[in-house]
Amino acid sequence: MADQASKDGPVLPSAAMPPAMADIKSQSVDEVIKEMNRLPLFMTTLDETDGEGGQNDALEALKALAYEGTKAEVAENFRQQGNECARAKQWTDAKEFYDKAIAALKAPKKEQDPEEGPEIIDVTDVELNEEEEAKKEKATEEACYVNRALCNLEKKNYRSCIQDCAATIRLNPSNIKAYYRSGVACLSLDKIPEATDACELGLQLDPSNAPLQTLKVKVASRKTHLEALEKARREREAKAASERATLALALKSRGIKTRGTEQAPDLEDAAVKLETALDPSSTLSFPVLLLYPTHSQSDFIKAFGEADTLNQHLEYIFPLPWDERQEFKLDDVEAYMETIAGGLIKMGKKMTLGKVLGSGKCEVVDGLVRISVVPKAKAAEWIEEFKKRRGTN
Repeated sequence: MADQASKDGPVLPSAAMPPAMADIKSQSVDEVIKEMNRLPLFMTTLDETDGEGGQNDALEALKALAYEGTKAEVAENFRQQGNECARAKQWTDAKEFYDKAIAALKAPKKEQDPEEGPEIIDVTDVELNEEEEAKKEKATEEACYVNRALCNLEKKNYRSCIQDCAATIRLNPSNIKAYYRSGVACLSLDKIPEATDACELGLQLDPSNAPLQTLKVKVASRKTHLEALEKARREREAKAASERATLALALKSRGIKTRGTEQAPDLEDAAVKLETALDPSSTLSFPVLLLYPTHSQSDFIKAFGEADTLNQHLEYIFPLPWDERQEFKLDDVEAYMETIAGGLIKMGKKMTLGKVLGSGKCEVVDGLVRISVVPKAKAAEWIEEFKKRRGTN
């Protein structure tokens, strides 16, 4: 004891500070707060170290307490924590607690380590009733699975939700929540037969269950909608197949040959078409690529009718904006197409496209007709270059 003088009164006795408090007195406020934050009771942020990269023994000891007791007690503790998180709609945290509860129930019985010596039994312990413990474990496991199913449902992990509901039903075939949550998850995945079964099985157990009745109506409505979509899809496919067959018949009847390659260009919505899709006698039109090989330029005609001539299109295309020397005029150009044999055929500018293609000498490759347009003055030179390229290939 030590005496301490008071300014306004008698001397008051005081005690020396404990060693621990003396240490704290020598620390700054920030250091004290940092130390307290490593104590589980005062933590404001999770610090799993001792401040120097080592293990936080106090926190580890607290964690170990969560696994003290029977399997049922440990699992029930985690379940309760999971329920608290679920009530707060903290689905990820809740799921983790349910995971721990289920893992605790499924963990193998811990065997005694021989180095630890014989197990000391407290004579005051009450002997466990194995049958009662098994019932508790089963009840907790069922609750954890069905609650974890809710977490997965809220997180849109629909397949995991369905699996948890199945596990719940294996434990208790009368669990209405499992049927409902399984039905909702199946509906979200458009697994209509499974969703229907879940509703029907649940309603067999509880015919007046309002959520299941509402879900059953939703499933039936979705089924009707999906059936309508499927019907429309089949009708579209059937129509498309008929249109393809009609187009093939139209091309064959005109003697027009076609071929596809692995490097087909993207023509977007341009395609070989009939004016009336299901009438093979209606007018055919073709996407046409006009090439100007002597100048490395081109033009694209989306729909070149079979009765059209090249002149009809060149009339509105010419003059070409890049043709500074004005080499491309209707009377001063010639047109060529590659033949099936790999040569060239001169295309009359007043000849219809249908007649040229129907000659059987040319073909439509990848749904596209290619016509090379060159100035007459350069035609001979270009043809020689073409032959040379073909010769080397």
